[in-house]
Amino acid sequence: MKVYRADLHTHTVLSPCGDLEMSPVNIVRKAKERAIDILGITDHNSTLHAPLIRKLAEKEGIMVLMGAEVTTREEVHCLCFFENEECLSEFQYYLEENLPNIPNDIKHFGYQVMVNEKEEIIKEIENLLVSGLKKGINDIEKMVHQLNGLFIPAHVNKMQNSVISQLGFLPPDLNVDALEISRHITKREFLKKNKYLNAYTFIQSSDAHYIENIGDAVSKFHLDSLSFSEIRMALHGLNKRLVEIE
Repeated sequence: MKVYRADLHTHTVLSPCGDLEMSPVNIVRKAKERAIDILGITDHNSTLHAPLIRKLAEKEGIMVLMGAEVTTREEVHCLCFFENEECLSEFQYYLEENLPNIPNDIKHFGYQVMVNEKEEIIKEIENLLVSGLKKGINDIEKMVHQLNGLFIPAHVNKMQNSVISQLGFLPPDLNVDALEISRHITKREFLKKNKYLNAYTFIQSSDAHYIENIGDAVSKFHLDSLSFSEIRMALHGLNKRLVEIE
């Protein structure tokens, strides 16, 4: 069993709140510099940059979990990850079908651009990506698991856009693979106020919007090898795989 350092919450220039330095090339370079073994790509309501970053990261020995940070109808942020590009593409279609038709205001929210490995802009997304989808959290969770993905409510300790801030609690019937806390709190501090969540697996991530923040918070995955199935087992504490917060 080997320990792998994972930062599973990273935004790119595709997110309107992502800094313009958050290009695929720069992200992979910084992840290697910070000794990240597993990197989650989680732009707001879009998976479009994940395949390129996965391709670039593989050359550096870094595994990329391809996904998105989805905003539900209730304004809850959730990390959603998929094993392959086929499932990722199907989920991207689901996102586009359920994203409200609200134009992005660049001056207010920022640019939403895709770039290639030469850092050339190849596409600009017109609809505002930080809007809440037309679907609720239970619907989105079911869709993610239907595609054999991983569903992790994001930064559950935050006072906005978390499942607890928006719903008041974590619904017991919500099928989550783990819960994420932000880098601004410890698991011990969080569980003092939320003892009913003690049995859940927790991850901690940087939620990086700026290049210097990649790897500011990581989770340690105890795995036999780098694979999606191994990560799933660790999140569920199966076969001696597990996750620790650094």
